Amino acid sequence: MNPSTYAALYGPWQPTRPAPKERPAVAVLAALLWTVTTLSLVWLASLFSIALVWGAAAGQPVGGLLLRFLLVPAGAAAVLAALAFAPGIRRMAVSSRLLLLGALACPAPTILAVMVCFRTA
Repeated sequence: MNPSTYAALYGPWQPTRPAPKERPAVAVLAALLWTVTTLSLVWLASLFSIALVWGAAAGQPVGGLLLRFLLVPAGAAAVLAALAFAPGIRRMAVSSRLLLLGALACPAPTILAVMVCFRTA
């Protein structure tokens, strides 16, 4: 391709920026946030599964409740995935991106799990 044609189509050539530097402290914090989030989601899923089994054993219809149980986390995961691929966030380092997404994903299931834990005790 002719260099003047390239410049006319895409503008002057600019070198890309180097990849952002990874920091181990940020990666550890991201891992900690995602661990807390995962543990709280597992706790809530196990309690919900027990409630579904008890409801089904008692003869109650559980289809609508099961659908809601599957749609809420799927919607939250879709929002987080869309946010992860946003242009401004994709330019961040991987560990920083995971820390940001973990900070957004962590509070809701963790607070709900703590509330359920102290309500049942």
